[in-house]
This record gives sequence, structure tokens and C-alpha cells, in this order.
Amino acid sequence: MTTPQAKVLVIGAGLAGSEAANLLANHGVKVHLVECKRIKALPSQKDNQFAELVCTNSLKSKNPDSGHGLLKYEMEKLGSIILETAYEHEVPAGDALAVDREKFSSAVTEKLFDNSNIEIHHEEVSNPLAFADIYNCQYIIIASGPLTSEPLQNWMTEYISKEDFYFYDAIAPVVDADSLNEEVLYFKDRHKELKEDSSIIADYLNVPLNKEQYLNFIEELVKAEKVPPKSFEKYQFFEACLPVDLMAERGRDTARFSCMKPIGLEQEDGKIPWACVQLRRENLLGDAYNMVGFQTRLTHKEQVRIFRTLPGFEKAEFIHLGSVHRNSFLNSKKLLNSDLSSKEFPNIFFAGQITGVEGYTESSSMGLYAAVQILQKINKKPALQFPITTGIGALINFIMTVPKPVPSSINFGLLPPILLTKDQRKDRKNRKKVKKALASERARAHFDEFIEVNLKELF
Repeated sequence: MTTPQAKVLVIGAGLAGSEAANLLANHGVKVHLVECKRIKALPSQKDNQFAELVCTNSLKSKNPDSGHGLLKYEMEKLGSIILETAYEHEVPAGDALAVDREKFSSAVTEKLFDNSNIEIHHEEVSNPLAFADIYNCQYIIIASGPLTSEPLQNWMTEYISKEDFYFYDAIAPVVDADSLNEEVLYFKDRHKELKEDSSIIADYLNVPLNKEQYLNFIEELVKAEKVPPKSFEKYQFFEACLPVDLMAERGRDTARFSCMKPIGLEQEDGKIPWACVQLRRENLLGDAYNMVGFQTRLTHKEQVRIFRTLPGFEKAEFIHLGSVHRNSFLNSKKLLNSDLSSKEFPNIFFAGQITGVEGYTESSSMGLYAAVQILQKINKKPALQFPITTGIGALINFIMTVPKPVPSSINFGLLPPILLTKDQRKDRKNRKKVKKALASERARAHFDEFIEVNLKELF
């Protein structure tokens, strides 16, 4: 039973902070949740709601045999408010979990405000220890995310990190559906065939390009004016989320084998375009589309000019354009214990992207993880070591062992390898699929056993 007098200060009401606050409050802990965006919005924040999805509206794959599907399984077992709300406001996106981001964030915010164990403060924290003293909080979770406010970042740099590790991230544009010429576009999900008699419309709208159109587009991206980094900083992007203009600079075919790959996107006549831009619905109404994989450093003026050269985009109107922002994170291996508590201040925990994970579900899962570890401390129990064969355990193992701090999303390469039988190894066509299925099955079994042995009373 959780100690009723326990109080926890959670700094940041993004995905990780929302998860941590909700889990702790649901187990009887009094939580002081602090968020500064309503009094001082940070770069890239668009509204004043909690759990804002800043980049895309997709929480990645629901496929149980994918890394993200595995992580979702574990998060649901831990009572994730993010997944619960995401499914309540889901929009079609193939096997991905995409949401109406405004309704999603509003719903998470409402749930947190309605929780009687959560007291919300609209303030900017510059000294977590001093703030915790004011509200008599025994533990602190810093879930300020990659867009940590300058005063708090200065405090962390001075007292915890000493050196600042960072990379840059970029946001993809969202286009108004009514401004597109859909006569030259077509609906199709990659590798997913719809029955001829089906009334279901595919989740993705596709923009086909022939070779000449593609090469001209890439040339324009290379020549375009970009937003430069600050004079004292250097661009350092996460490889899985590169700006499309940076892909163009790396080589004219780079984008065609990445966000503009045409494989699986045959047109009605069976022809495969030379390259293809995919548009994913931003909401259930389908009145706005996210340009999938089109994070960019381009100035707003150049974005409008160049994207309107795409087929069907001649009169495109953009609900919001892409932008570049700094994402800060800690060297967890050097600065944190395996339960994500600070080596310098054991009662301060970190959660979310600031720990060195990348992605919505990854960040959310770190919020759940930190909250579970604080529950252990409150109940006078030792920190828990999640099995590295599980998604959450693999992420923790990665950030605690990676030689050089580089953010990572969930993938099966982080999990211990699966040993295949001789016959399974011979089946080259299905070998990769079998390995993923076996790794997922092992992870789910190990996670269920871990919960049963260690957290049965809570979950």
C-alpha cells in the first residue's frame, strides 16, 4: 500500500510527465504537476494543452510483432493514459496509431485536471529542489522534454549534466486537404490491397512523381534557403528523423529510398511512380494532411514555393509549416542510475526524451518507468530491473550502456538476439518476420512474468 503522505513534484506535462503524474496519482500519491507553457510557451509548442504532439500525429505501429507494438503492450499493462486516450481519438492510418492531436491533447489535459490527487501549477521552474520544498515533495520527476526552458536547463547544466548534449529535430508541414488537387493524387496504403467491393478508403493519399519531377524537386531542396543554426550551436540531427532537404543534400536518390520511396504504392494501372510523397490524415474529418517524413529546415517562404511544385500542390495552403528546434538530452549512462534517478540527487528522477530515447511511445514509457521506480521507493522496496528482453527494459539498457549518447527509438536491435532453428534460418524469405514474432512473444511472456512477480499488487 502506497504511503498516503508521499508527495511527488512532476515538472513537465508532456507525454512522459502526464504518464508519470497519472500513474502515481492513481496509486494514492499526491502529485504537484508543473507546466509553464500557458505562461511561457517554448519553441514548437502550438497550444496550451498537455501531452501535445509536437511533430507528427502518429504513435507508430500497432502491429504486435513490431518494436512499437511491443512497447504499446507493455505500456497498456502499466495503465498508460497516453495509449488509453490515443485509442479514444484514433484516426485511420493503416497499422499505425494516429490521433486527432487536438482532441487527444485536450482529453489528456481534462483527465489530469479531474484527478483529485493531482494539483496543477502553471509556473516556470528554475530550481526543482526549491520548488519541491515549497510543496513538501519528497521526490521529483523532471520530464521537461527536449524543449526544456532555459532557467531549468541552466540549473541542470550547473548541478547535474555540466556538459550539454543535444541534437536537432524538425517538424513536418500540415496541408489543408481542400487546397489539394486530388484528381492527380490517389489513395493507397503501402503493400495493403483493398477489396474491389470495399467502400473503405485507404488511409494515405499519395503524390506520384516521375523521374523528371523528382529530380527537379530534389534540386530545388538542395538550392533552397534553410534556417541556419544559432551562431554558438551546430546541427546534430537524429538519423531516423532527418530533414528531407538534408536527405537531398546527401544524394539525389536518398529520399527515394526513404520518405519518398514508391515501393508498394502502385497506381490503378499497376504502374509504380519513380517517387512518391505520402500524406496522412491529421484528423477523422480528413480536412488536413501531414506530409509524412517531410521534416525540414527550409524557411517558410521556401517551403511554400517548393512544395507547390509537387503534383496536386499547385494551390496548396498550409495549416502549419515545418520548423527546426533544438532537442536536449542527458548522458544517462554517466549521470543517472538505472532507475533514472540522478547520481548527484537520488530523489530527482528523469523521464521522457531528456533521458536519451526518441519518439512518443518511448518517451511515454520512460514516464511510466520512473513512476514505478518512485512507487518502489515510497513503499521501501528496491529499484526494479526490467528484463532487457522487454521493450522498456531494452530502452533502459540502451541508454545506460551506449558508448556515446545518441537518442534511440524502440527497435528489435536493442533486444537480445533470437536463436533460430536450422529450418528457420534456411527460410530466408520469412526469417526476419519469424525473428520479430519470436522476439515479441518472448518479450510479452517475460513482461507478464515480471509484472506478476514484482508488481502484482499495483497492476
